[in-house]
Amino acid sequence: MPVKIVILGAGPGGYVAAVRAAQLGADVTVIEEDNPGGTCLNWGCIPSKVMIATAELLEKIRTAEAFGIAIAGTVRPNMLRLMERKNRVVESQRKGILDLLQHHRVQYVTGTGVLKGKNLAAVRMPEGEEKEAPWDKLILATGTRPFSLPHLPFDGESIISSNHALNLQKIPESLLIVGGGVIGCEFACLFSALGSKVTVVEALSRVLPLPSVDEDCSKVLQREMKKRKINVILNHTVEGVSEIDGKLQTAIRPLPFPNSPAAKNSIPVYATVDKILVCVGRTPNTASIEGFELLDIKLDEKGWVLANQRMETSAPDVYAVGDILGPSKIMLAHVASAEGLAAAENAMGGSCEMDYRSVPSAIFTAPEVAAVGLTEAQAKTQGLQVRSDSALFRTLGKAQVLGEIAGQAKIVSEIGSGKILGVHLIGPHATDLIAEATLAINLGATVEDLVHTIHAHPTLSEIMPETALKAMGRPFHG
Repeated sequence: MPVKIVILGAGPGGYVAAVRAAQLGADVTVIEEDNPGGTCLNWGCIPSKVMIATAELLEKIRTAEAFGIAIAGTVRPNMLRLMERKNRVVESQRKGILDLLQHHRVQYVTGTGVLKGKNLAAVRMPEGEEKEAPWDKLILATGTRPFSLPHLPFDGESIISSNHALNLQKIPESLLIVGGGVIGCEFACLFSALGSKVTVVEALSRVLPLPSVDEDCSKVLQREMKKRKINVILNHTVEGVSEIDGKLQTAIRPLPFPNSPAAKNSIPVYATVDKILVCVGRTPNTASIEGFELLDIKLDEKGWVLANQRMETSAPDVYAVGDILGPSKIMLAHVASAEGLAAAENAMGGSCEMDYRSVPSAIFTAPEVAAVGLTEAQAKTQGLQVRSDSALFRTLGKAQVLGEIAGQAKIVSEIGSGKILGVHLIGPHATDLIAEATLAINLGATVEDLVHTIHAHPTLSEIMPETALKAMGRPFHG
């Protein structure tokens, strides 16, 4: 008898786990209450990048004169056509996932997954009837949803989440974004390019305030956002909102740091906007899984599922992958897929462990930001002797050709051995260029290895050996 595996969720973790388990001979059932593809395909990576592609093209057209192209008439975004294209791309990808599952003889069931206890789940159909789904192994891949603030609850109209922002039929004249993390900064660059007057309010001291993001990348991004007339307010919080004549008036106050009475007693700044987009994180969907408590799966204090490197939870034969594991792992679609592969292998008797040391991150701001490995600060915290070396994209002929010269590459390397410990990019096509750095770290490559790797000219990839030469004390272009 084949092993019966039930998977809750058909996102990048769930459907990848399903395909791999089926390849290994399992009898696989995937239960999904929404559309296949999860947050990434339906509410995140893909729809947002469709919109970003339009914004980038729009900005290119606006600079056409500099490239020797005369534009007659007014150039403006058409949100109706943009939404139509976004929906076509998403639907095509959904169909691709369903075809893939069918090809591997995975049973895909639309409905709500219900846990009945050890080795038994059920699917509650839209009509209310339930169909049992027995399992030998269970993989949880139910993902997350946008986190809301008590004083800024989502209403889908004035105060919106990232989900709502991807379905706007009209570009807001003014937009306040609460949160200067990855999602907040991506939407700031997107809506600014589409024509909104954007303000970003971030509680911490820099945009992209993640430990994995190099501080110099944050500084360069904030500078470029300012050039695009995006107003960034750091060390502040949005206290409240009131509606006046169809507009939203917000109170923005400095955070009350210890020993700073001036900040505590400061008078808030008021901003009047059309919409508020709240991007302050995500929350797990585990609480909505009926019967979850029957399996005695341990959670942390914030409700994230606890799992080891083999993706095993505290409950026997129950695995968890993707964003429901929370920030103690890494909440990225490609990580969820890697975790899904590991869970499937282990559910079928394998011995696969996740290695999170060389996971690339890709942030689609303007310019793009990408990173892999350690920052200089992280390396020093670990007691490593390191150096950091940077090179500017403006030194590359290809960057000049593209007219995209802002940004830099930074390599964090071990003193003595020259081993590459981290690479941090901000600049044109950084999210594509990071793949080489990821491979270099996976293979334990050194800066000398990069220097001795011939890169095609003229390409943006030349930024890698250019930076590596600096790390060897042999800067070529200064």
